[in-house]
Amino acid sequence: MRANIPKGMGGGAQNMNAMIRQAQKMQEDMAALQEELDAREYDISAGGGVVGVKINGKKEILSIDIKPEIVDPDDIETLSDILVAAVNEAIKRVDDTNNAEMSKITGSMGMPGLF
Repeated sequence: MRANIPKGMGGGAQNMNAMIRQAQKMQEDMAALQEELDAREYDISAGGGVVGVKINGKKEILSIDIKPEIVDPDDIETLSDILVAAVNEAIKRVDDTNNAEMSKITGSMGMPGLF
């Protein structure tokens, strides 16, 4: 008995090869984009601009700038809080940017850790 396959439904190997090529292209695009994102630098400020953090796309802190007016030896806690806020905001900015840029390639496909 011979199966009657509707026109356009055959060629499973061709479809599979096309899907593999498409996945490989997506992986190459994602690798190139990740390289570009890793090289980006972000300048974040906190505390009304009294603390600035420069971070790269790899989430490495490149520099921290502290304005003299925020340095009060009797209130180190405030400076510490502002530093924490600035670093956390910097990391969040990198994550948000990376996720937004990657979603342009992956679309709605959720693939955490796949590539």
